[in-house]
Amino acid sequence: MGTFCVIGATSWGMTLAWLLDRAGHSVTVVTRTAEEAESLRTTRALERLPTLHISGQVAFASAPDIPACEGLVVAVPAQSVRDSIAGVDSPGAPVLSAAKGIEVGSHLRMSQVIAARWPDVPVAALSGPNLSAEIASGQPAAAVIASRHDNVAASWQDALSGQTFRCYRSPDITGVELAGALKNVIAIAAGVAWGRGLGANAVAALMTRGLAEVTRLGLALGASPETFRGLAGIGDLAATCFSPLSRNRRFGELLASGQSAAAARAAIGEAVEGVATSRAALDLAATAGVELPICSEVAAILDGRTTVVAAIAALMGREPRAE
Repeated sequence: MGTFCVIGATSWGMTLAWLLDRAGHSVTVVTRTAEEAESLRTTRALERLPTLHISGQVAFASAPDIPACEGLVVAVPAQSVRDSIAGVDSPGAPVLSAAKGIEVGSHLRMSQVIAARWPDVPVAALSGPNLSAEIASGQPAAAVIASRHDNVAASWQDALSGQTFRCYRSPDITGVELAGALKNVIAIAAGVAWGRGLGANAVAALMTRGLAEVTRLGLALGASPETFRGLAGIGDLAATCFSPLSRNRRFGELLASGQSAAAARAAIGEAVEGVATSRAALDLAATAGVELPICSEVAAILDGRTTVVAAIAALMGREPRAE
């Protein structure tokens, strides 16, 4: 069994710590502050994730004090990754990015942000249809671990796989990360459709056409088409568009009810990754010469340049074309 650290006492970070602990590994969760670490030593739970109960074997420490480990998981919101690891020395061990997003400004994927900070360690990425509440309650789920080095992906696969969590490997880290990031933008659109009462037909259409535009951008940036037909693509997209547990879907529903983006984010109380990613995705698309109509309308709603009703009309009124 191995020794692992997880940066981030987020819902997903704590769930991954729980999976590693359940697999028999020694686990330390690294929090933002000493006060947060002390609180979690006592409660061993997150109020926002009531199904999760962390065993007494899991340790808690505060950044930047990270003990020596055989693997480090970064599980903070995408836009916080750079700051969260800025003061941390190189772990000297493989790193797994569990954040889904594209950094605003640099337009880097999370593995690229991590590699820029720690160029001496191999970085892998975890993605897939992984709703924390379901996994933490013991329901079965699957994920994909991507790395250009198969032995690195295999080591993370062995560390995380268990009776209810199955991991696959992929060499396409570009596609896996782009799919995991961009599906959050499509999920906001799906949430708007649910919130407006447009029905499953509309959501299925948004999901399918959203997958098409995510795939277009991925291929333009060097990803493999097979990735978008797998767990990181259609799998993650289906879960986040159709499950009421999805924060990005809930955010879209709140927008459809008339709430502002700021009010909707405050109501959810956790990171809504699709908000920042929508803008970064459009910048990437412009560079690559790719059109992203759904992402464009989501960004326009968030920026106040259009309304929910007008965005729906714009998408439905686009020029007919071959699928």
